[in-house]
Amino acid sequence: MSKILKIQPITRLEGHGDVTIKLGPDFKVEDAQINVTSTRFFEKFFEGRPAEHAPRLAPRICGICPIPHHLTAAKATEGAWGIWDKIPRPAYKLRELMIQAKQVSSHVLHIAALQLPDLVFGPLAPPEKRNVVAIINAAPELGKKVLWAMKWGQELCRAIGGKAVHPITAIPGGMSKPLDEDTRQKFLKDVPQLVEIGKEVVEIGDKLVNDYLDVITKYAVVPTFYIGLCKANGEHTIWEDDWQKKAHLRVMNKEGKIVEDRPSYEYKEFVGEYVSPHSMATHVYHKQTGYPEGLWRANTLARLNVCDKMDSRTALAPELFKKFRDVVGRPCHMTFAYIWARIIETIAAVEIAANLLQDPEIVSTDVKLADVMPKAGNLAGVSEAPRGTLIHEYWSDDKGIITKANMVVATNHNIGGAELSVKQAAIDIFEKKILDSVKLPEPMFK
Repeated sequence: MSKILKIQPITRLEGHGDVTIKLGPDFKVEDAQINVTSTRFFEKFFEGRPAEHAPRLAPRICGICPIPHHLTAAKATEGAWGIWDKIPRPAYKLRELMIQAKQVSSHVLHIAALQLPDLVFGPLAPPEKRNVVAIINAAPELGKKVLWAMKWGQELCRAIGGKAVHPITAIPGGMSKPLDEDTRQKFLKDVPQLVEIGKEVVEIGDKLVNDYLDVITKYAVVPTFYIGLCKANGEHTIWEDDWQKKAHLRVMNKEGKIVEDRPSYEYKEFVGEYVSPHSMATHVYHKQTGYPEGLWRANTLARLNVCDKMDSRTALAPELFKKFRDVVGRPCHMTFAYIWARIIETIAAVEIAANLLQDPEIVSTDVKLADVMPKAGNLAGVSEAPRGTLIHEYWSDDKGIITKANMVVATNHNIGGAELSVKQAAIDIFEKKILDSVKLPEPMFK
């Protein structure tokens, strides 16, 4: 007789969804699903609208990562109009500073609110205790620091983008306003404190990795493909290769071989989408491999899998990356290694943001093209949101009206692989009885 386990809704999730696990006789796992039941329709919302509206509409797609959607929409519009490589360099740098600031705030939020509660109190602690408020109560100084770091990122996004959640300053051809010197100095003086908080988070992460290494290496380990942006030389990036130079999209197969390494706008050559019967979100996979064998995951672990090295502007991140690779190898299929990868990316974002704030060109007033005219065309804009790869492509007519839009967002890239990891986790618990053998540490906080 089958038994259905339903987690409805998933509470610690960026969005809305349920988990359904079907158990057969003797607790045999027959199926596992992630059900995304809400409809979105954003691709249709964009049709018939002026393309210059897209960067203001796109942030509404996600309340956690509006900045990457805003900037990716601007890239896509510039791609359609043939001006993506003509925006002023200071505008390019301002956009990168904004996406790095969002990376800091989002990663800190995810680490502190969505992941640490399970780890510092232990996965067997009462669910009502495993939340960010309990962390603040148990370690108020740590809580204050991570909230301050998150606020720093959000306020920098607001300073550049006009708004922290629904930014408005990225326009076709550049930025609508520059960053002033007083604002630059305000955020620059906080960088040393931000770096120290980052180092504290690294120390906590190191302890948790050591404490949970048995869990990380044995639980919910599932081989998949991976997708993420890289610079042409293999460096990690969430933005582009450089001014006037597109990043590459890389795909790694289960064995760790890079099977795609192309300019990001060529995504249609290898990105396939499968319409799932139990979810409104499509499952994305490597087209040449096929579905479901070619399902991939995006996000932090994927980006560290596909890249060869960290950004050359960073100093501490490469050290952490080397240690990560020494312990988990390449490719790493360990689902619980995502938090470790997220900590490394947080440090990288802090270091790159500091580098950009120190650059005098960041306050240049040369931030937009003087004359931008609509043009018929299409060319995808691609960036990395904290949770994974964003692809926006718009088809513009000669009046600058969007006639068609295609968006492949982080949820699509991750959901198929996430289903595989949920199924593997269920197999580990119900069939392999892993909780009887895996070593769980003493809780860090009582």
